[in-house]
Amino acid sequence: MPLSVELPDAGEIVFATVSQITQFGAYVSLDEYNNMRGFLHISEVSTGWVRNIDRYIKPGQKVVLKVVRVNPERNEVDLSLRQVTNEEKKAKLIQVKRESKARGILDVVKKTLGIRDDADIRSKFAEEYGSLYDALEAIAKKPSEADKLGLDKKYEETLLEVLGERFKLPTVEVKGMFEMTSPKPDGVEVIRNSFLAAIKQMPDDVKVDVTYGGAPRYYVRLKADNFKVAEKQLRNLVETVTKQAGKSAGVNFIREKS
Repeated sequence: MPLSVELPDAGEIVFATVSQITQFGAYVSLDEYNNMRGFLHISEVSTGWVRNIDRYIKPGQKVVLKVVRVNPERNEVDLSLRQVTNEEKKAKLIQVKRESKARGILDVVKKTLGIRDDADIRSKFAEEYGSLYDALEAIAKKPSEADKLGLDKKYEETLLEVLGERFKLPTVEVKGMFEMTSPKPDGVEVIRNSFLAAIKQMPDDVKVDVTYGGAPRYYVRLKADNFKVAEKQLRNLVETVTKQAGKSAGVNFIREKS
């Protein structure tokens, strides 16, 4: 009976290396599953008829595949290339690139401290955050996250130092323009205070920059970790500015396309 090993789930998108081309398909090793062997049947290579499989894939090539069948008793995994969408492929390549970057950062920490084996630390990161990259991103954003993991102080200090040098937090930017006018004698102050009140309500990890573009234009740039957060906070900013201005100033916001 084969030894019990971790298997991917049917429908999962995996990253693999082509190891052998045959008449009926290709054998691959699954990079994320300890190089477990999987099979890509020729019928799952392309939507059309495939005469020569090596026109699509070659030995040594890295490929993004979808798991179509899993046989736990035999530790067999059947895969598909043609069922992978462009969006799935793009997302997987980004994930693989990020995990590679995370491993590289941990390798630097390991080498700096002269650690022979840091497998336990990496397992702890993956278990707590889902992936090495997510763990490092969380710690880079909020260093106190490292305390929750019970890391050795020297390791924690070195990790934070390396993260500061090598880990750039991802950000997205959304932009727009306010057209604001006020008939009040203190209209400029009304507008200014409206922006200050809105910015004050922003979360610490959201950055807002307001630039005067000449009456009545005020340009806004908002930076956040992802588009979902950025769009939500931009809506909140517009609502707060409009509410704060009240009847003392006319407000018109024009969203700039991303």
